Amino acid sequence: MSRPSDVAAGAHRTRLRIVVLQALVLSLFATLLGRLYFLQVVSGEEYTVQAASQSVRDIVEQPQRGLIVDDMGRPLVTNRLAWVVSVDRTLLGKLPGRDRRELLSRVSTATGVGVKQLERRLVTCGDEGAVTGVCWNGSPYQPVPVASDVEREVALRILEQPEDYPGVLAEQQSVRAYPRPYDVNLAHVLGYLSPVTAEELEQAEADGEDSVNGASVVGRAGVEKQYDAWLRGLPGTQSVAVDSMGRVLGDDSAVEARPGDTLVTSIDAKVQSVVEQQLLQTIRTARQTRDTVTGRNYAADSGAVVVLEADTGRVVAMASHPTYDPEVWVGGISDDELARLYSEAAGTPLLGRATQGQFAPGSTWKPFMTAGALTHGYSTDTRLNCSSAFRVGNRDFKNYESGAYGYIGFDKALEVSCNTFFYRVGFHYWQKFGSDEADVKAFDPLVEEAKDFGFGSRTGIDLPGEAAGRIADRRWKREYYKSMKDFYCGISEKPQDSKTSDFVYKFAYEFCVEGYAYRAGDAANFAIGQGDTVVTPLQLARAYGALANGGTLYAPRVGKAIVGPDGSVIERIEPKKVGTVDLPASTIGYIDTALKGVTRQGTMAWRMGGFPLEEVQIRSKTGSAEVYGKQSTSWVASYSDDYVVVMMVSQGGTGSGTSGPAVRAIWEALYGVEGDAVRPDRAAIPGTVPPGRLPKFLADGSILPPAREKRSAAKRRASR
Repeated sequence: MSRPSDVAAGAHRTRLRIVVLQALVLSLFATLLGRLYFLQVVSGEEYTVQAASQSVRDIVEQPQRGLIVDDMGRPLVTNRLAWVVSVDRTLLGKLPGRDRRELLSRVSTATGVGVKQLERRLVTCGDEGAVTGVCWNGSPYQPVPVASDVEREVALRILEQPEDYPGVLAEQQSVRAYPRPYDVNLAHVLGYLSPVTAEELEQAEADGEDSVNGASVVGRAGVEKQYDAWLRGLPGTQSVAVDSMGRVLGDDSAVEARPGDTLVTSIDAKVQSVVEQQLLQTIRTARQTRDTVTGRNYAADSGAVVVLEADTGRVVAMASHPTYDPEVWVGGISDDELARLYSEAAGTPLLGRATQGQFAPGSTWKPFMTAGALTHGYSTDTRLNCSSAFRVGNRDFKNYESGAYGYIGFDKALEVSCNTFFYRVGFHYWQKFGSDEADVKAFDPLVEEAKDFGFGSRTGIDLPGEAAGRIADRRWKREYYKSMKDFYCGISEKPQDSKTSDFVYKFAYEFCVEGYAYRAGDAANFAIGQGDTVVTPLQLARAYGALANGGTLYAPRVGKAIVGPDGSVIERIEPKKVGTVDLPASTIGYIDTALKGVTRQGTMAWRMGGFPLEEVQIRSKTGSAEVYGKQSTSWVASYSDDYVVVMMVSQGGTGSGTSGPAVRAIWEALYGVEGDAVRPDRAAIPGTVPPGRLPKFLADGSILPPAREKRSAAKRRASR
């Protein structure tokens, strides 16, 4: 039995424990209330801002890129909606390593993009492990696109199963589309897009350029690059609320993106289609034709066609072969596809031969040599011997396309394309002005005339990457000798081996000893467009345009106008005059008449039989340029009162023999020629004259062709 004192002591201890427990509970509540006061009152504003920043995300909205249309308003490049899969790196970084790997594996399986490639695309450019061209240049708070143009079923699967794809988004974005009116390709003129580089982004930020951001795509070639600033538009910003899983809860605020402007070009899709078809067919035919010189079929490894407005320099059509599908760049190009575009085995499809290809002009050069000769001592009454050969030093320079015609004038020499006639002209000037091999500044009227017609320098076309060509005069030969002397001397100083042909060994020896000297043979070759002089098809077309319009050189233009999203004309791109060929009208008239003769009874006549030349007067010059180790390059340069048409097929054979039928077909399309009748209503461009007005852009997005104007070439000249 317990004593009273023990009971009292136990009760005291119990009360003490209760008091201590109460004190602990009160202190915990006091601490909790103090902490709540600190969080909500003292630091409330700071944490409110942090909470808001974690739940609201700014997403850059890329603008819809502007359209590219032809002169009739036919869309050449538009936009379409494509499903794009993006990954939220913020959420991805919160996942455990195993879950992260599993998620990327699921995305890889769904999209077909390898896991390693996905990881590369998620790395910020500039960070360790970043791969140029693959890494992410955009905002670190924005989901990173990892797969573009995916199948609709893939996008819906991701949207419908968010628990299997946490932090993965699927949405529709605008990408480039190519409607291909009349099945045109036009890849080298249109160009392509690719993501902005880190250097470009830094430069844009330094320049205060707000139309470029880390997720932008920019023009890389063609008019896409030339007019990129107009086409790209201005990006917008959308602020969205997200939950802890990165799922969008709702919109917070938005600044709308401004669509890019539309580029109206001078290209006519119907003419372009004819040009592309004729070029392709000509190359296919050439490859099935036996070359009597080499005993094998023509290689016909490349070709180009240029059609210009004679009085403005505007580009009506421009084709190059080999070409490629411009769609290959949409959504990102694969390494294999990119390698093919640069592959020499595939013909380097990325190289546009019309503006970047450089070839010996052959006999198409002779009208410009005629102009130089007629203004420097020769006259229309001059008669020179068109013999079968002309001896220069210890070598006989022979005719190629023509036989011996005796003593003839410049007009007949152009008609029959007599080489020996022009050899004599070149040799005469070399004897008179340039026989001193040490004088690199010696005057040469033929060289000066070529420069006056714009050869040896870029035309200034509104397409990037244009080649300048080359005039192989005395100064060029001296510079070339300095740069190549060690190479050729190295060959000649060693014993000849089985891999070095007799020609190469002999050439190397002669070059090493006297390669700096501009010889009489160089001058003779220059006069017929042979040797080391090269031109682009566009340069040749521009020069023939000067003959057609009376002597004006234009910087060719593809762009015609910039039109805003509301249909208003922002800027008209006018023809740009860059020079005048200082020739008497009588000289141009004489050459013009002679080139009519080429079409009627000269080297082009057999391809123009039955063509209504009285109604549509075509002037032309054929050419077959010889290049050592290769087959002849086929040329036809021609013009009317309205247009210039130039065609070239590398290793394709003779001028009229290979290119003649195609050039005729293009002229028939331009003027609506059917048999021996001219049907302007059947022409590729109705009325045969390019439209002076612009297409109409309506509020509903439709485009109407421009109203037609009946204007002759003479009236157009008078209005300029």
